[in-house]
Amino acid sequence: MARFAEPHLASASHEPVNTSPLLIGNMGSALDGSRTLAGMLVAAVMAALLVVADQVIDTWTDGHLLAGWVVLWTIVFAALALLAPPLRHMAGFAAGGLGRRVQTWRAAREEARMWELASHDPRVVEEIHAAMSRSAA
Repeated sequence: MARFAEPHLASASHEPVNTSPLLIGNMGSALDGSRTLAGMLVAAVMAALLVVADQVIDTWTDGHLLAGWVVLWTIVFAALALLAPPLRHMAGFAAGGLGRRVQTWRAAREEARMWELASHDPRVVEEIHAAMSRSAA
């Protein structure tokens, strides 16, 4: 019986690793699409440019149509090459900001839940006071 072994893969971890400093907490897998977001932004800019260029080309006569399409696609590919890195950076920045905001909302919701619990249970209030006195000392 044949046996297949991959020793160089046996010691590798199979868990995903988030190395992006912009992503926070366990939102990393959901927000790791900054490249996708940048691609969507580039596509939106390109679509707007295509609409404007199409309106300009429609006013020309049919003899200049081929030259117009060549110019249009040259502009589209040049804009795509020039705008992709800044849009990718902007998308990563927006994803990081969204991750921090979600983390802040989550912490505020957990704190509100803790205070709600503390309003009904005096033992929790004593634990909070003890923790505050420990942190002050």
